[in-house]
Amino acid sequence: MMPQTDAIIFLADQRGVSQLDWFRSYHSFNFGAYQAENRAPFGALRVLNDDTLDYERSLEMAIDQATDVVLIPLVGALEYDNSLGQTGFVEAGQVQVFSAKEGMRYKVTNPYPDHLVNFLQIWLKRPSEDFTPKTEINTFDFSQKNQLLPLFNACVPGFIGRYDGRAEDTYQVQSAGKGVYVFVIEGAFEVQNRLLHARDGLSLASATEVEFEALSNDAMLLILET
Repeated sequence: MMPQTDAIIFLADQRGVSQLDWFRSYHSFNFGAYQAENRAPFGALRVLNDDTLDYERSLEMAIDQATDVVLIPLVGALEYDNSLGQTGFVEAGQVQVFSAKEGMRYKVTNPYPDHLVNFLQIWLKRPSEDFTPKTEINTFDFSQKNQLLPLFNACVPGFIGRYDGRAEDTYQVQSAGKGVYVFVIEGAFEVQNRLLHARDGLSLASATEVEFEALSNDAMLLILET
């Protein structure tokens, strides 16, 4: 088991928050006006925002460096368009990765007249500008429970899983020396002997494997190797 000093817990109720009457964003890492100790980017993981967008409202973002932007709708769907002229929808059960260069922009819109949309917005720093900007959408199937499903393979790999209570699993780190960030989307987990509840995160600076156990039914977590 890795030493305590190699792990940092990001409690949900200690996240930064930005709020307007039509938009709310919880920040696991420093973002905008929220700047706090021990909330600097973790490896390539620069941003992990838990966002809620009001009816028929839009959010537009500008990219300040080469970035893989990951959008994961948790409740509802998002309409999107970006600097590549691409438009469409991404919904719960899907993930979109927009590989963008500095100066590019993207916009997400809640298409519903009477429902809020909740989604994760993740920014992953790319190692260089030498790539072709593109957008990909992947679909995952939560009927496959109690296992990690490949979510995307952007500049870092990502996995997601839904677990029954007391189900156990282990994530094997793919690249030596990489850190792992675990984010609990729903329910509760014990991860490396640490208790995490919904929207808590855990950064592990160095690990060869990550052991976890679901403590509630339909518990869901996200794993990023960065």
